[in-house]
Amino acid sequence: MADKLLIVLANIDLTNADQLLPPLSQATIAAAMEYEVEVIITGQAGKLAMKNVAQEIHTSSRESRTVLQLIQDAKSAGVTFKVCTPVLELWGNDLIAEIDETVGGAYVITEAMDNSVVTFTY
Repeated sequence: MADKLLIVLANIDLTNADQLLPPLSQATIAAAMEYEVEVIITGQAGKLAMKNVAQEIHTSSRESRTVLQLIQDAKSAGVTFKVCTPVLELWGNDLIAEIDETVGGAYVITEAMDNSVVTFTY
């Protein structure tokens, strides 16, 4: 049985914040269930790792929370957030405080291929 959940955010449409609710909620819930959880932010979703981006994106839910608030909730639950190096090349390195580490493509592949890891991609 897997003991780690790897969530890769790569193709999320940042103009539709509600697409971010499922992966961030799943990450938070899995961490609360005491699974090891990592969220890798890459591709177009990489903009979320930049300061002043996630705090400007609001969900349309009743609470109308920002995506940064959802990330902070997940972080508080124990989720680790990592960003892929191409993100830094595209948008710079002014990252939100919730980013724990920068990783390369080999890291993502190694984790995804590990039998003890379940990988979700969005």
